[in-house]
Amino acid sequence: MGREVVLHLPFAGRSLVQMSPARRVPSHGTDLMGSRYAIDFVGVDAEHRLAAVTDWRTYLGTEPPERFVSFGRPVLAPCGGEVVATCDGEEDHEARRSPITLLGYALTQASRVRAGIPAIAGNYVTIADEASGAFITLVHLRRDSLRVAVGTRVRVGEVLAECGNSGNSTSPCVHVQASDRSDFRSAVGVPLTFHSFREWHTATTSSTRHLAVPDERTVVEPVPPPAG
Repeated sequence: MGREVVLHLPFAGRSLVQMSPARRVPSHGTDLMGSRYAIDFVGVDAEHRLAAVTDWRTYLGTEPPERFVSFGRPVLAPCGGEVVATCDGEEDHEARRSPITLLGYALTQASRVRAGIPAIAGNYVTIADEASGAFITLVHLRRDSLRVAVGTRVRVGEVLAECGNSGNSTSPCVHVQASDRSDFRSAVGVPLTFHSFREWHTATTSSTRHLAVPDERTVVEPVPPPAG
């Protein structure tokens, strides 16, 4: 396929890392749809909170996606290349932090897989990475927020869309994956790594990492790569 898949973080600000391939592979427990090395980023505020509001719905019900830090945050191109596939128009559904609602959602997982790609990916953008030859897909985007179309050439850091809660997502997040082709039905996942980022393992302890995969449950923020 060519050179190693090296990406920039697709957001500004801080995000919680979930389903990291640094923890396990396949990261999401499946190789389906090219997701073997996928990683999720959930936006947090300066205090590393997913949302500023916590109430009875947090523990017993579902929550509007608008209350989460991630929702509506710009999603940036993690690489340069050409947009080869998009999906828009899928609904942003209610978010879930409650163990009660998460269990119920897990029980419907098989039906979403049977429903096909839109039910799993929701709204997405796929870019043919000009550096590696891989196909980079960003998933769970906000409905009607896409700023690019098939054939658009994008640069690193260009705004593609907004973070949403479409598809198979329990709260607003950006799911990033690399694969050997753009067709999810036959795609094989490809390992990825990220340019420079700051990583917090605790609220007060952080370090800068280069060409690495963030660890599970850490908080990360992009920083400029080292000179040279």
